[in-house]
Amino acid sequence: MMTSVDTDLMRVLADPLRLRIVTLLAQEILCTTHLVEETGARQTNLSNHLRVLREAGLVDTEPCGRFTYYRLRPEALETLAGTFGELAAAARTTAGTPRKRAC
Repeated sequence: MMTSVDTDLMRVLADPLRLRIVTLLAQEILCTTHLVEETGARQTNLSNHLRVLREAGLVDTEPCGRFTYYRLRPEALETLAGTFGELAAAARTTAGTPRKRAC
Protein backbone atom coordinates (compact mmCIF):
# COMPACT_ATOMS: atom_id res chain seq x y z
CA MET A 1 0.00 0.00 0.00
CA MET A 2 1.51 3.31 -1.05
CA THR A 3 1.13 6.34 1.17
CA SER A 4 1.75 9.98 0.54
CA VAL A 5 4.24 11.95 2.59
CA ASP A 6 2.95 15.08 4.32
CA THR A 7 5.11 17.58 2.43
CA ASP A 8 3.90 20.53 4.52
CA LEU A 9 5.10 18.81 7.68
CA MET A 10 8.37 17.95 5.97
CA ARG A 11 8.89 21.62 5.08
CA VAL A 12 8.20 22.64 8.67
CA LEU A 13 10.76 20.16 10.00
CA ALA A 14 13.32 20.99 7.29
CA ASP A 15 14.18 24.28 9.00
CA PRO A 16 17.24 23.70 11.26
CA LEU A 17 15.95 25.87 14.12
CA ARG A 18 12.51 24.26 14.10
CA LEU A 19 14.10 20.82 14.07
CA ARG A 20 16.27 21.87 17.03
CA ILE A 21 13.16 23.09 18.89
CA VAL A 22 11.39 19.77 18.21
CA THR A 23 14.46 17.87 19.40
CA LEU A 24 14.56 19.88 22.64
CA LEU A 25 10.82 19.48 23.22
CA ALA A 26 11.14 15.72 22.75
CA GLN A 27 13.23 15.73 25.93
CA GLU A 28 11.17 18.09 28.11
CA ILE A 29 8.43 20.71 28.20
CA LEU A 30 10.00 24.16 27.86
CA CYS A 31 8.95 27.79 27.87
CA THR A 32 10.12 30.40 25.39
CA THR A 33 12.79 31.62 27.82
CA HIS A 34 14.27 28.13 28.06
CA LEU A 35 14.20 27.76 24.28
CA VAL A 36 15.96 31.11 23.79
CA GLU A 37 18.68 29.95 26.21
CA GLU A 38 19.05 26.56 24.53
CA THR A 39 19.02 27.74 20.90
CA GLY A 40 20.56 31.20 21.11
CA ALA A 41 17.81 32.49 18.81
CA ARG A 42 16.18 35.86 19.34
CA GLN A 43 12.85 35.70 21.15
CA THR A 44 10.88 37.18 18.23
CA ASN A 45 12.45 34.73 15.76
CA LEU A 46 11.79 31.84 18.12
CA SER A 47 8.17 32.90 18.60
CA ASN A 48 7.65 32.90 14.84
CA HIS A 49 9.05 29.38 14.56
CA LEU A 50 6.92 28.19 17.49
CA ARG A 51 3.84 29.60 15.76
CA VAL A 52 4.68 27.58 12.63
CA LEU A 53 5.14 24.44 14.76
CA ARG A 54 1.78 25.06 16.49
CA GLU A 55 -0.02 25.61 13.19
CA ALA A 56 1.50 22.39 11.83
CA GLY A 57 0.15 20.50 14.85
CA LEU A 58 3.58 19.58 16.18
CA VAL A 59 3.39 21.40 19.51
CA ASP A 60 0.76 22.29 22.07
CA THR A 61 0.92 25.28 24.40
CA GLU A 62 0.24 25.45 28.09
CA PRO A 63 -0.04 28.90 29.69
CA CYS A 64 1.47 29.21 33.16
CA GLY A 65 1.32 32.73 34.59
CA ARG A 66 3.31 35.07 32.36
CA PHE A 67 4.93 32.17 30.52
CA THR A 68 3.81 29.80 27.82
CA TYR A 69 5.16 26.28 27.92
CA TYR A 70 5.49 24.17 24.79
CA ARG A 71 4.93 20.42 24.59
CA LEU A 72 5.74 18.20 21.62
CA ARG A 73 2.81 16.22 20.15
CA PRO A 74 4.44 12.83 19.48
CA GLU A 75 1.51 11.56 17.43
CA ALA A 76 2.33 14.07 14.67
CA LEU A 77 5.84 12.65 14.39
CA GLU A 78 4.58 9.07 14.68
CA THR A 79 2.34 9.61 11.66
CA LEU A 80 5.28 10.88 9.63
CA ALA A 81 7.52 8.06 10.87
CA GLY A 82 4.83 5.52 9.97
CA THR A 83 4.64 6.89 6.44
CA PHE A 84 8.39 6.54 5.98
CA GLY A 85 8.28 3.08 7.52
CA GLU A 86 5.66 2.03 4.94
CA LEU A 87 7.79 3.45 2.12
CA ALA A 88 10.84 1.55 3.40
CA ALA A 89 8.81 -1.68 3.62
CA ALA A 90 7.57 -1.19 0.05
CA ALA A 91 11.15 -0.62 -1.14
CA ARG A 92 12.29 -3.84 0.56
CA THR A 93 9.47 -5.77 -1.08
CA THR A 94 10.21 -4.50 -4.57
CA ALA A 95 14.02 -4.37 -4.31
CA GLY A 96 15.54 -5.91 -7.41
CA THR A 97 12.23 -6.10 -9.28
CA PRO A 98 12.51 -4.12 -12.50
CA ARG A 99 9.51 -2.80 -14.39
CA LYS A 100 8.12 -5.45 -16.74
CA ARG A 101 7.82 -3.18 -19.76
CA ALA A 102 10.99 -2.43 -21.71
CA CYS A 103 12.33 1.12 -21.70
